[in-house]
Amino acid sequence: MALVNEHFLKLPESYLFSDIAKKINTFKVTHPKADIIRLDIGDVTLPLPQASIEAMHKAVDEMAHKETFHGYSPEHGYNFLIDAIIKNDYLARGVQVENSEVFINDGAKSDTGNFGDILRHDNSIGVTDPIYPVYIDSNVMSGRAGLFENDRWSNVVYMPCNIENGFIPSIPDKRVDIIYLCYPNNPTGTVLSKSELKKWVHYAIKNDTLILFDAAYEAYIKDDNIPHSIYEIKGAKKVAIEFRSFSKTAGFTGVRCGYTVVPKEVTAATLNGERRNLNKLWSRLQCIRFNGTSYITQRGAEAIYSHAGKMEVKSNIDYYMTNATIMRKGLEKCGFKVFGGENAPYLWLKTPNGKSSWDFFNQMLYEVNVVGTPGIGFGPSGEGFIRLTAFGERERCEEAIRRLEKSDIIE
Repeated sequence: MALVNEHFLKLPESYLFSDIAKKINTFKVTHPKADIIRLDIGDVTLPLPQASIEAMHKAVDEMAHKETFHGYSPEHGYNFLIDAIIKNDYLARGVQVENSEVFINDGAKSDTGNFGDILRHDNSIGVTDPIYPVYIDSNVMSGRAGLFENDRWSNVVYMPCNIENGFIPSIPDKRVDIIYLCYPNNPTGTVLSKSELKKWVHYAIKNDTLILFDAAYEAYIKDDNIPHSIYEIKGAKKVAIEFRSFSKTAGFTGVRCGYTVVPKEVTAATLNGERRNLNKLWSRLQCIRFNGTSYITQRGAEAIYSHAGKMEVKSNIDYYMTNATIMRKGLEKCGFKVFGGENAPYLWLKTPNGKSSWDFFNQMLYEVNVVGTPGIGFGPSGEGFIRLTAFGERERCEEAIRRLEKSDIIE
């Protein structure tokens, strides 16, 4: 008799965005003519950079000839892409990264979820709250999270990010084995200064803690004082793994490509105290789980780093951040308290009059036909907030604000 993973059964029956989709479909049944504006899911709307399109077309043509055909990609990815990543994303910021420390993947989501597979099930974990659901869900499946009680997991250390602390999480007052940080932050759209990030690196060094750092939105940082990589902090390569993605940077949500950096200095201990190199363990896991990102995709990603590619990516990011500015100003004019949207494509909207996240979600859907993501879906500290994304088309973002301005939704 096959037995199921009992820990998997602890997960909610459906994913946050599945719940949202169900509510929208129910609304459509009774309001078939409603023009719904979706600002909930962080999916891009602009096409791929032309530089990537041309590179991928060329790669497709290469696949048609025996002399230039490519089968399985190398486990880490092709050197042409890894070299471009190191030169542009790290050396340009004074960070030294070796070729063998970069692992090409199909986007940050997979690796942030899978990395825990090389770590023991009884490690303690800490998360900023609110948080991207994948971090916790992957730990629930492995048995680290404990039981879900009073809207939180019993074995998870929650580090609240709220209005009172300026959305800057406090360092835990006890030792935690693994800490997840995501900056620029999803869902709040807020950032950590270099001095604040230093505190986390120093904590990790002092407490032998592993930091899993999600930098998927670093390209949206406008403030020169905000670090793009945790490795800009001295000592971070001893304690941190960094995850990045081309999904929001270059519109690769439907193409799928990203990378993970696992420095050779990062180690974890066995029960008998032996230190093991996580770079080697992760490489071994990738050989088991992953057959590599396609050659065509990696050529498209490489083109992002060309002069033309960089200009096109910047233009797309500027478009989304202009959306964010328009939305933030409009929402504030309506009387909402709004956070984020300055160094990230997400806006964190405080619900008016003490409404719950889901109540305000329903009110927005039914009264102005605009969809956001209920903050409670990202954790207990998300209650009383709605996340809005700036990834929509300009006209739709502006129309959403006009509808809110004309409504009495905040009264």
